[in-house]
Order: sequence, then C-alpha cells, then structure tokens
Amino acid sequence: MPTITPLSMPSPSGDALKAARVAAGLSQVEAAQLMGYPVQPGSRGGLQSRTWQALESPSDPRNMPGPIFAMFQLMTGQHAELRLVNQRDPQ
Repeated sequence: MPTITPLSMPSPSGDALKAARVAAGLSQVEAAQLMGYPVQPGSRGGLQSRTWQALESPSDPRNMPGPIFAMFQLMTGQHAELRLVNQRDPQ
C-alpha cells in the first residue's frame, strides 16, 4: 500500500485567488469554467460567474476551499511543490 503524505491546503484569501487567476492568464469566467463553478449570462452581455466574483471579493466571507485551490494551482501549473503528470505519456 502506498504511503499517503498529508498536504497543507489552506483556503486562499480573495486577493490570493485573484493573483493566481491572473498569473494563469484566465478571466473569471474561464477560471470558473475550468473548476466547474456556475457561469451565467451577464447583465451587459457575455458571461459572468457570480460565484467566482464572490470568492475573489474582499468583502464576501466565502473562501474557496483549500483542496479546490490546490487543484486550481495544479491545473494551472502554479503549485509550489507538485505538478500534474499525464500517466499515459512516457516520462
């Protein structure tokens, strides 16, 4: 049986989440779609993600759960210690 090493996965602040999204070169809508958050039509046309907006807002008490943020970092190549590897590709 493999050894399981616990990871530290704190919830990011809204500013940290926004910084990670911007570093990945994603809009709020693109980031929301990547992570499976809801996206809906915006009032001025286009799409928006009210959920993602709330997660980035400094005045909203909601934060993205730490494990989901860790997955976002992995999927965008920003995790400090780990990276995703396609098991079908030779290494």
